[in-house]
This record gives sequence, structure tokens and C-alpha cells, in this order.
Amino acid sequence: MRVLTQNLNGIRSADQKGFFRWLKRQEVDFLCLQETRAQLAQLRRGLQKPQGWHVSFHDSVRPGYSGVALWSRRAPDRVQLGLGDPEIDREGRFVRGDFGSLSIVSFYMPSGSSGPERQTWKFEVMDRFYGHLQRMLDEGREVIISGDWNIAHRPIDLKNWRANQKYSGFLPEERAWLDRVFDELGFVDAFRVVNQEPEQYTWWSNRGQARAKNVGWRIDYQVVSPGLRGHIRDASIYTRRNFSDHAPLIIEYDVP
Repeated sequence: MRVLTQNLNGIRSADQKGFFRWLKRQEVDFLCLQETRAQLAQLRRGLQKPQGWHVSFHDSVRPGYSGVALWSRRAPDRVQLGLGDPEIDREGRFVRGDFGSLSIVSFYMPSGSSGPERQTWKFEVMDRFYGHLQRMLDEGREVIISGDWNIAHRPIDLKNWRANQKYSGFLPEERAWLDRVFDELGFVDAFRVVNQEPEQYTWWSNRGQARAKNVGWRIDYQVVSPGLRGHIRDASIYTRRNFSDHAPLIIEYDVP
């Protein structure tokens, strides 16, 4: 089973750059998209109803902003659009599909880099989402939460960690929150189960030739419930082509 997560930085932009043509060759079972930045009605028909896929979009109320989507090869038994929290849901940050005893989630954590007000909101979303993570575990299902979490967890997960300790995305409070997700709740960073190498990044700034120099951050994850740890088989970050300022993350599981 192959799960791909990708922050598109605009679904129409990524489409023009060839992302969906490339996708056809990847043999992916589940596609989790973030930052679609478009209303469903604005998309070409091939993205609204792509052949061979079942699609669920959760758009932001604000046009051209945020938005997530979940594409699956088989029809979900149930789809949940949003967390049931109106303040978060108006930004289009969560979609979940249930497939038998497995749930696949596309999630987009707010960024706090634009200023103190947005960082305060990011902390608020983190607090509320933690409770939702606990409730998903309490359901007794296996869960894969794919998306842009907008936090680099450890120094290995970004190039210039010393210089970024006071910046959103690598703040001590953010990293401690991820510690709680992994250590207290028991969720697993699937990528690090099979890849402990440094300089494995999924996002690069558009400034200073960061991508060419691989001065990046690993902020896109597949976070899985404890029961899936032993089913993670391979993980890769595709960097040969640029569809966005983020790279596609693909993880393979031996789940039928």
C-alpha cells in the first residue's frame, strides 16, 4: 500500500507544473493533498472527478487559501470533512476517509511564520488537535495522518537548526508538542522508522537558492498509530522535479 502526501502550494499551479501527469506513474493507493488553494468549482473536470480515483475536498471558506484533499483508489466507507471545530474547519485543514479498520487523514497545520497572531493561532490548533488525536486512538482504529505539520521535530530535520530555534516551525514549544504526540500518545513518525539519514527534507525556502543547496526542513509527515509501526516498509522523498516548494513524500506499508 503506497500513501503519498504533498503540499501543492496551489493545486492549479502544481497541475500546470505536471504533478498529476507524474502521479499517473506512481502506483499510489492514497493521495493526501494540502494547500490546494482553490474552490472545487474552480478546478478542471479532470481534477474534480479524476478517472480511477474517489476524491474528497475540504476547501477553505476564504478563496485561494489553505484547503486539503484525499484521493483514494477505492471508495471510502465514510468521509469526515473537518474536525467539527468551526474555527479550524473554516480554513479547510482536515479530511478523513475510513477504509475498513484503517483511516487515512490529510491534515494541514497552520504556519505561524507570518506573525505573532498566527503563531498564537497555531498553538491553539495544536492544543485542540491533540485532543482529536487522542480520540482517534480511542476509536481503536489504525490511522495514517499525512500532511504538512509545519514543525521540524529534531535538529536532524532541518539544515540550520541552531539559527532557527527562535522561529516558527522549530520553536521549543512546537517540538515539545510533537514529543507528546509521539511519546505520550504513542504515534509514530513513519519516515524515521525506515530512514535515519540526515539532510532528508520536504520543504525549501524560495530564497537564496535553498533548494539547489538543499537547505531545507522536513515538515511533511506520515504520522501513524502504534499498530502500524511494524508494517512500514519503505519511505522516499521525490526531489528530481519541482511541483511545489514542498516535495512529495511516499511511504509504503505491507497493509493489504
